[in-house]
Amino acid sequence: MVKAVVGANWGDEGKGKITDMLASQADIVIRFQGGANAGHTIINEHGRFALHLMPSGVCYDNVKCVIGNGVALDINKFIKELNDVKAAGLNPDLLVSDRAQILMPYHILLDTYEEERLGKNAFGSTKSGIAPFFSDKYAKIGIQVNELFDDETLKAKIKNICTLKNLTLKYVYNKPLLSEEEIYNTCMEYREKIAPYVCDTHKLIQDALREGKNILLEGQLGTLKDPDFGIYPMVTSSSTLAGYGAVGAGIPPHEIKEVVVVTKAYSSAVGAGEFVSEILDEKEAHELRIHGGDKGEFGATTGRPRRVGWFDCVATRYGVECQGATKVVMTALDCLSYLDEIKVCTAYEIDGKITKDFPVTSLLKKAKPVLTTLKGWKCDIRGIRNYSELPKEARDYVEFIEKELGFKIDMVSNGPEREAIIYR
Repeated sequence: MVKAVVGANWGDEGKGKITDMLASQADIVIRFQGGANAGHTIINEHGRFALHLMPSGVCYDNVKCVIGNGVALDINKFIKELNDVKAAGLNPDLLVSDRAQILMPYHILLDTYEEERLGKNAFGSTKSGIAPFFSDKYAKIGIQVNELFDDETLKAKIKNICTLKNLTLKYVYNKPLLSEEEIYNTCMEYREKIAPYVCDTHKLIQDALREGKNILLEGQLGTLKDPDFGIYPMVTSSSTLAGYGAVGAGIPPHEIKEVVVVTKAYSSAVGAGEFVSEILDEKEAHELRIHGGDKGEFGATTGRPRRVGWFDCVATRYGVECQGATKVVMTALDCLSYLDEIKVCTAYEIDGKITKDFPVTSLLKKAKPVLTTLKGWKCDIRGIRNYSELPKEARDYVEFIEKELGFKIDMVSNGPEREAIIYR
């Protein structure tokens, strides 16, 4: 059976923990999109890991972990992460699709230069090279992993890349030009590093499906960062929806039987973009930030403070619908235990009208949150494993949101550890 784990919101929902937990029942875990521009934090008996490219199944000896063809593969970061997990005593069974494309150093440079050029209008990019990478992929000048092993094709492609990129570097950014020789030498280094992991993952996955194996698809970021359905243009550059798992991993669409959509008990986001339920009072936001996550609300990739806000039922309902959820998980309920009262955004006011429908970005810019205040539970709920043992106010909070979403919340996470989960 194929199951996907994806985010309902802006990312940062706690998907890494849920993937790590569900991976115990999987034979294969596949990262199907995105790159090293966002991280998944997992905590278990092996330690604490902030993974950026590795699938969150690396902690299991009997699970194959696959970097799918839809991923922006930063080979240096891949090797660094592999060394980090090996240093923790793990020996993951890792495979990389021969159809995955390689994120090159010039992608990172171009990402950085473009943010500089935009100045105050910048996208808030992590400067990991993601947008230039996907631009090249769809402009058909990206480098696939298999092309590292075809010298003639590679050299011709590098020549064309330098011709195009150097025009941009010279006339748009006024920056140093690319060298064909340096890029070729970098590719040779990459070839040596990645060679042991390259695999025809299409054949691997088709064989696994025929054998009835359990496959877990792991997405990055969340619905609101999707380039089609998110807060465009402040989005990422690959689809964050479960449906893209069929493309980014090479899975027939009808094989995806379960879509586990993760949301958090409050909202958070890294980078620019519309965020209706954001807490604008800095003191109040800082309080939530330091109580959030297992080390506070700071980006796993950038370390920068995340924007935080109240749970947004409008955005989350939309996110869950777009993902096609069969199960919904709420994480980080324990992080709200310090509050006397908790606000929830249940609707938007746009031009004097109240709506519960998530609008396009031009209307979202005008939206004001309609907030409902609920009573807090004011006690530590970590360690509780039965839903009925949660304080009434905590259960009221979950059930209020559940009713607003129109989807059952199947699991509630009340701590960062793998075992800190309440099944309903």
